[in-house]
Amino acid sequence: MSPRIRSRKGKKNRLEAFSDGVFAIAITLLVLEIAVPAVDGDEVLRGLFNERQIFLAYFVAFMAIGVVWIEHSALVDALDHVDAVFMRLNLLLLLLVSFLPFPTKLMSEYFHQHDFAGERVGVVYFGAVLLLQSLLLIVMGRYAEREGLFGDDMDEARREDSRLKYQLAPSLALYAGAAFVGFFVPYLGVTLYLLIALYLAVPVDYARQLFKGRREAASGDQGGRHDTR
Repeated sequence: MSPRIRSRKGKKNRLEAFSDGVFAIAITLLVLEIAVPAVDGDEVLRGLFNERQIFLAYFVAFMAIGVVWIEHSALVDALDHVDAVFMRLNLLLLLLVSFLPFPTKLMSEYFHQHDFAGERVGVVYFGAVLLLQSLLLIVMGRYAEREGLFGDDMDEARREDSRLKYQLAPSLALYAGAAFVGFFVPYLGVTLYLLIALYLAVPVDYARQLFKGRREAASGDQGGRHDTR
């Protein structure tokens, strides 16, 4: 392996290692926000139940960060190398990931206080960060494709294109819709965030099959109606 190739591979490996560290710290910060209820021993279960909103926000945020890590790992693994612009786009993504514990705490605090106005702000704020994360992942993938960062591995390039088409691109509309709903019904917005995260956690091959299956079923219905005329 030539020194130039080793340098390119080393840069990619350093980017991946640094990114994984940021993801791990961001997820750890989420759990540090969960405090032990200040109640007597015989009231612990009730105290934990009263903090259910905090546990809900933690779980949703954990899944949200987890799926970004999955998407980021898939993208970086597919790359042959990275360049200076990609590294800076990656930093912007990590900025949002490391920031997510703040809107999570904001959202959980207002849910815990049953402050409806604060709940609305917290849920929309949380959703805006999730939307920006998905948008940056799309930008990073498109930039990598345009600049040839995938190298000669066309299978990986096609897999990345499927990931953008069937998961990341739809997630923009889904997150925007969830934030809109959450402004009026905050708990429903949080539930939608969780469902979107679960969908993004599905392997891209299954997501592609799901979309194709629906499209084929719709085509079959149209064909059946046409035949009966």
